Amino acid sequence: MINLLQRVSAASVVVANETIAQIEQGLLVLVGLQSSDDASVVERQLQRLLNYRVFADSAGKMNLSLVDVQGGLLLVPQFTLVADTRKGRRPSFASGANPQQGKALFDGMVAAARLSHPLVQCGRFGADMQVHLVNDGPVTFILD
Repeated sequence: MINLLQRVSAASVVVANETIAQIEQGLLVLVGLQSSDDASVVERQLQRLLNYRVFADSAGKMNLSLVDVQGGLLLVPQFTLVADTRKGRRPSFASGANPQQGKALFDGMVAAARLSHPLVQCGRFGADMQVHLVNDGPVTFILD
């Protein structure tokens, strides 16, 4: 599992000219699922996302988590994150979860996130999405 985490002051997802998800201050997380992932990997990564300290405290240090600031969490499935780009001119997606496995894992992640955090939105698995964001900082991390 590879997650691209971005601290945002606002983010939204649009599908077919309809806004299906949006948050204000919080984290936009692009979620890449691999065939080797299972529910335990998803749960471990979710807990990391919720508790990863990327928000500034009163001294301006990144010491606060999403839970601490009570920010929004926007999860967006993105299979291209797991691409192998080490050789050639075309990415390989051989390590990616197949669509059924990926959807099940992503749906499980969203459900678990909603049980753990009050402000959770998500993109639509398999859809052509337009993701809009205002990256705050910019602050971007890859968690794998």
